[in-house]
Amino acid sequence: MTQGTPEPTDPHGPTSPHGPTAGATAEAGAAGAFEPATGQGPLPDRRAGEVRTAYEGLLQIRRLVNAGASETVPAPWEAVRMPRAVALALEAAGLPPSAVDAAGRRTATGYVVGPGEEPGRVRVTWAGPPGGGAAAAEQERLTACSEVLSRLGWECLLYRGARGRRFLEVEPPRRP
Repeated sequence: MTQGTPEPTDPHGPTSPHGPTAGATAEAGAAGAFEPATGQGPLPDRRAGEVRTAYEGLLQIRRLVNAGASETVPAPWEAVRMPRAVALALEAAGLPPSAVDAAGRRTATGYVVGPGEEPGRVRVTWAGPPGGGAAAAEQERLTACSEVLSRLGWECLLYRGARGRRFLEVEPPRRP
């Protein structure tokens, strides 16, 4: 199985806050641009106000582009930038992101958002430092992630993968 395909190139460039790579990780964003925490870099500084503003912007975009569907259906740009949209929804809901240090070691327990095994999907896992109890809590915590994302119109399926570890596969709803 493959780990997914790279996202399409962005005409705005890799540092654009609007591009597909903008949300790849909270840690790799352009200076001054908000990036949601994906759990694949250092733990972000406290930034509740920035998260709230970004999330309110996401909901406003949904209201504008989803005539009649309101805030309960992902906007088309979210389907193109799924890791960013999913990570923002989880962070705005107050769920903790995982984190890694400069050497790539897990330093915090929480969600990790990355590409799914197929294009158009995102994988959400629950990870933490070795011996930190992430595996024991993953079903409960991934169920909480699924509830948040489902309320926002994402389709989520909980799977058991290699070594019995659970993960969510997230995709946008099918459009008629």
